[in-house]
Amino acid sequence: MASTRVALRDVAEHAGVSVGAVSHYLNHPERVAAATAERIGEAIDALGYVPNIAGRHLRRGVSDVIGFVAPDLSNPHFLELSTSIEDVAQERGIRVFLANSRGVTERENIYLSLFEEYKVRGIVIASHQPIEHRLAALRRRGTPTVLVGQRAEAPEQMWVSTDNIRGGELIGRHLVESGRRRVVFVGGAADVPQVADRLTGLRRALDGTATHLEVVSVDDRTVDVGSEVATSILSRPESERPDAVACANDLLALGFLRTTIARGVRVPEELAITGYDDTVFAQASLVPLTSVGQDSPAVASRAVAALLDGAPESRFGQLTEPRLVLRESSVRQGSRRAAD
Repeated sequence: MASTRVALRDVAEHAGVSVGAVSHYLNHPERVAAATAERIGEAIDALGYVPNIAGRHLRRGVSDVIGFVAPDLSNPHFLELSTSIEDVAQERGIRVFLANSRGVTERENIYLSLFEEYKVRGIVIASHQPIEHRLAALRRRGTPTVLVGQRAEAPEQMWVSTDNIRGGELIGRHLVESGRRRVVFVGGAADVPQVADRLTGLRRALDGTATHLEVVSVDDRTVDVGSEVATSILSRPESERPDAVACANDLLALGFLRTTIARGVRVPEELAITGYDDTVFAQASLVPLTSVGQDSPAVASRAVAALLDGAPESRFGQLTEPRLVLRESSVRQGSRRAAD
């Protein structure tokens, strides 16, 4: 019998039990006696039965699945966030469908449509693209969404994010207090909200000080791009080089650090380098990287709670506090070093 033709009643007949017993086995296994469960399991294996989860959700009118769309799972930050979302959801008996948009609008649209078609309970999404108008359409059709990693403009849109402006300020104040006077921010483009907020915070910290800020825009925030930017900046005459580089994420910073060390520039004596996200690679790099930590478990917990429980209008937007982690890439020997 072809597996696509196997129905619940076929499993019941093969196992010699009622359809209700098979249903309990699939939905509430704790209600089924061990001997009965063994017969049903053997019948499912023999017949190749595949439960129609989508159909079950349609009949029940509620799903035990949520979707998470990440913009770049090669970035350890989003991998950590996805793991945190999965952990929090699992504690509440909810499964997670994970999608990687790779920062491409068309891929985002495909996954959003797919999740909606599968009647997921709701969608958590992190995006580097203009997204709110698409999320509004989902809401109107009955699929709740939570935007993570950036503030939403529409008051109706639920969102949870680390305070990226505050994170940029933390980096800027550290560099000024460390005596840095020529800072380059590597991160553009300005239309990425997270990057724009981090730059805004950095500007605030440097305003009114003797420290000059230069902004270098890049299309991608990867290790290779960071290395390319370092090659360009370090090719300048020494008098025109910065004494500090603040990168919009850890990947850029790690690439910049790799090339800086290869060219024999001393870090942090000649050049301080900072990242953002405090990924697992920040501490493990050849020169441990100063970075801003985001509390992924807290973001995940609040996002899943908002999605499953709803949120009062006053709490549609929630900010978590960033944490500056000082390491050797920006702290000169003899300076006080903050605990990780």
